[in-house]
Amino acid sequence: MKTMKLGTSDINVSNISLGCMRMSSLSKEGAANVIKHAMELGIDFFDHADIYGGGKSEEIFAEAIQMNPSVREKMVLQTKTGIRKGFFDFSKEHIVDSVDKSLQRLQTDYIDILLLHRPDTLVEPEEVAAAFSELKESGKVRHFGVSNHNAMQIELLKKYVEQDLIVNQLQFSIMHTGMIDTGLNVNMKNANGIDRDGSILDYSRLHDMTIQAWSPFQYGFFEGVFVDNDQFPELNTKLQEVGEKYGISKSATAIAWILRHPAKIQPVVGSMNPNRLIEIAKASKVEMTREEWYGIYRAAGNELP
Repeated sequence: MKTMKLGTSDINVSNISLGCMRMSSLSKEGAANVIKHAMELGIDFFDHADIYGGGKSEEIFAEAIQMNPSVREKMVLQTKTGIRKGFFDFSKEHIVDSVDKSLQRLQTDYIDILLLHRPDTLVEPEEVAAAFSELKESGKVRHFGVSNHNAMQIELLKKYVEQDLIVNQLQFSIMHTGMIDTGLNVNMKNANGIDRDGSILDYSRLHDMTIQAWSPFQYGFFEGVFVDNDQFPELNTKLQEVGEKYGISKSATAIAWILRHPAKIQPVVGSMNPNRLIEIAKASKVEMTREEWYGIYRAAGNELP
């Protein structure tokens, strides 16, 4: 498994991470099996959130691996906060309380990276800054970032927050390419020319923020997966063709497509199937050609200007 530097930090992590959103559906033994296989493959980065399974995903993760200092030092843990039932909350009180509860569920003294999950339009950035400083000084959180934020929202936070924001987790897949489309269709009067994200791809590269791609196999907003989906025959044919060249599956090819981008995007893979993880992990060392990359992009229904 290849590694990558996370944002402006000194953390080196696997270039594919395991998303633990669905871990709450597993037994303790099942979760242990998934985590064991991930670490054997070289995946040492685990992505959580306080809302995943209502907190149960964090809980079962720690129980499954019998969390202790020797286990903890072998992994990088990320969690998120800010989503509550029916509203978003970036208040200092909620951020600090959420971290304390995640630490308890994860049975650890510190979180490596804390992300603000979705933008809170009622955000008071001074409160976020106060929360981050308290968590940093207490040693409870080592690094910070955001999720689903655009460039100006990040700039607003950076005006007040002292710590570097090293990560932005965004939805990105072959079938969800808005942040790429707008850069390819500059000055064009078509749907792909509309900048919906505030040039977030270029912004992230300019500021050395790592983009983490969530739902790398999804089309739409949790509408389903595109791999082996009859609705996307041309795309699946192309994934099969490119995958066969490198001896990897269509799913692994979809991940290799993300990894090929020079922005050094880290896919967050949410599979709880150890055998599928083994196949997907093969993407880590594949570097497809420009022709192959653009061929897959076009096969997904995108036209180049």
